[in-house]
Amino acid sequence: MPSPSENVLSKTRAKKISIWDKEVFKTLFYTSSALVAFAFNSILCRMALGGGEADAAGFTLVRLGSGAVAMTAIMAVSGQKPNPCRAGNWTSAFFLFGYAIAFSFAYLGLSAATGALILFGAVQLTIIGFAIYRGERPGKIEWPGLFLAVGGLVYLVFPGLSAPPLLHSILMSAAGVCWGAYTIRGKSGNSPIGETAGNFVKSVPMIVVAATAFTSQMNLSPRGLLLAVASGAIASGIGYAMWYSALPSISSTRAAILQLLVPLLSAFGGILLLGESFDPRSIAAGSLILGGIAISIYARKSKNQNEIGTKP
Repeated sequence: MPSPSENVLSKTRAKKISIWDKEVFKTLFYTSSALVAFAFNSILCRMALGGGEADAAGFTLVRLGSGAVAMTAIMAVSGQKPNPCRAGNWTSAFFLFGYAIAFSFAYLGLSAATGALILFGAVQLTIIGFAIYRGERPGKIEWPGLFLAVGGLVYLVFPGLSAPPLLHSILMSAAGVCWGAYTIRGKSGNSPIGETAGNFVKSVPMIVVAATAFTSQMNLSPRGLLLAVASGAIASGIGYAMWYSALPSISSTRAAILQLLVPLLSAFGGILLLGESFDPRSIAAGSLILGGIAISIYARKSKNQNEIGTKP
């Protein structure tokens, strides 16, 4: 028969396991929800623009505006002082605006899967390139991974019968560079949700000014308006909140690798909801891009762990 002390120890262990299971479930829920939301940004944008339900500038205007409202509401619900006008900064807001406007115009000529593939490939290559610029030197395994990823992007957009339109590919690459720069700047923030809310609010005047150049082309049907609001408030606002809630429980390396699932989710969503197809060229290029980046990220993690282990 167990002693009272053994019973207490057993209950304590059971409690710890229960808490652990609960935390793991929350992390999985937040992570999977965020990744699905990120993928749906591509699907919602393509659904609105490809179907003629919205123009690119109008879609972006509503997306950033509804995102600002959603993030401000999330700040209030999470107990933070809802004054996003004082949070964030104008430089990060500019990168957010640059990403959103280039993203929308790029999807005038790209499928959901191809756009997401180019976007997240450019995001990760921007982050890795910045690390190299700051003095980090890729290891022997990282270099092949980088070459594979860059080669995959070049192969994807190289002129040919099945190549995506070059202009729209360049625009999506620019969106990826802007998002990569936004991510790099956001790593130093103390309050991710508050900073994101502030950046969304500060990006609204930028898109208002930019949209005036396309006033004559404005075209927002009720369905297009609904899709833009869903993209801004749900896929962006709530998606970012979910992602930031999951980040404390996962490593930066794992977070970077998990984001590579977004193009795959976008591809499946495009096939199921938009009737798109994924041709052999896209499959080959996608494998090179995602595989190369995954190799580089994993190699960097191993390199950092070895460096830590060899320090006196």
